[in-house]
Amino acid sequence: MNILVLGSGGREHALAWKISQSPLLDNLYIAPGNAGTAAVGTNLDLGVSDFAAIGEAVLEHGIDLVLVGPEVPLVEGIHDYFLADAALKEVPVIGPAQEGARLEGSKEFAKEFMMRHGIPTAAYKSFGADDLQEAFDFLETLKPPYVLKADGLAAGKGVLIIEDKLEAQAALKEMLVEAKFGAASARVVIEEFLSGIELSCFVLTDGISYKVLPTAKDYKRIGEGDTGLNTGGMGAVSPVPFADTGFMEKIESRIIKPTIEGLKQDSIPYVGFIFIGLIKVGYDPYVIEYNVRMGDPETEAVIPRIASDLVEVLQATANGTLSDVELKIRQEAAATVVMVSGGYPESYDKGYAISGLTSAREALVFHAGTRQQGSEVQTSGGRVLAVTGLGSDFRKALQTAYNGVASLDFEKANYRKDIGFDL
Repeated sequence: MNILVLGSGGREHALAWKISQSPLLDNLYIAPGNAGTAAVGTNLDLGVSDFAAIGEAVLEHGIDLVLVGPEVPLVEGIHDYFLADAALKEVPVIGPAQEGARLEGSKEFAKEFMMRHGIPTAAYKSFGADDLQEAFDFLETLKPPYVLKADGLAAGKGVLIIEDKLEAQAALKEMLVEAKFGAASARVVIEEFLSGIELSCFVLTDGISYKVLPTAKDYKRIGEGDTGLNTGGMGAVSPVPFADTGFMEKIESRIIKPTIEGLKQDSIPYVGFIFIGLIKVGYDPYVIEYNVRMGDPETEAVIPRIASDLVEVLQATANGTLSDVELKIRQEAAATVVMVSGGYPESYDKGYAISGLTSAREALVFHAGTRQQGSEVQTSGGRVLAVTGLGSDFRKALQTAYNGVASLDFEKANYRKDIGFDL
């Protein structure tokens, strides 16, 4: 079969790398892809939100299945676009339609969904620009730190955790009145702060049944010890050592099953991945957020641990027969270290040559912000490479990943040297 993967990051390279190993695959296309995906398939120079051009490419290349990597085209309704087009509606899209994508596209929608279906999450209220005084009054009822979340998509920058109440009030005004995050902060969710350790759980569903993928823990801050600015992710570890059998049973019974059943009860068709951002408070799991796709860089740690043929699993997801396939998971741990451009997540330069790409033999090197320029692979983004190691435990996996990082280089390269420090 012919498959199209939408996206251009490390997540999409990891998915394309796994898909390319399937005997069921005829041709693999990635749009727009990067220098790494070009080695496992054919890149198509298409924007992920250019639905008309994507539709034309699907027909031109005889695509049998579309896997959507990033959240933006899902929230914008790419699945709905396919369903509404007579020529495209029979082509399965792995990723929810627009109503289901609201789980990520609107924090308020997600919180209302959780409350409606008894899914454990932090107490909250949501406010618009006309409710500023009410929002200030609600802050008075909470203990610091204060958690402010832009309702809509804000490229991972819409969540603020603030210790000082006056600063929180000023930030609220910036978000609601001054549109700090544009339309994304037209409404703001204020939550109570939950103290614990975070992890990510990934579920694949065909709308009827589901499979639980390996857990992962990612590291968002730019600096060692989780300090400095938030990023798209500086590394990840899978599985999460503290997520033992008992804790996973709680996650499944209290969160995964009510989420899948809730979607059915609300008549929200959902085919695709659900990323559940969790926090372990004591020995209990709470949901921080939903995402409607795989995480990045967690995908680069999770996908190499899947032993099953991913194309077979995706086919079953599209056909509504996911319960008929077995999802086999490797016992080894995986750890990913992300190499980023100097200056990221603030301003940074692009266009530096990357050396050592053929030297990191023990590690897997997934490209994120890269481009092919003649015979050279160059940096083209903030997060440049995701280097993944496998091992009998996360420490050995990290050692392999860091050995891989040591063999790679580009000017002003930066990476965290303490991934997994809190495990």
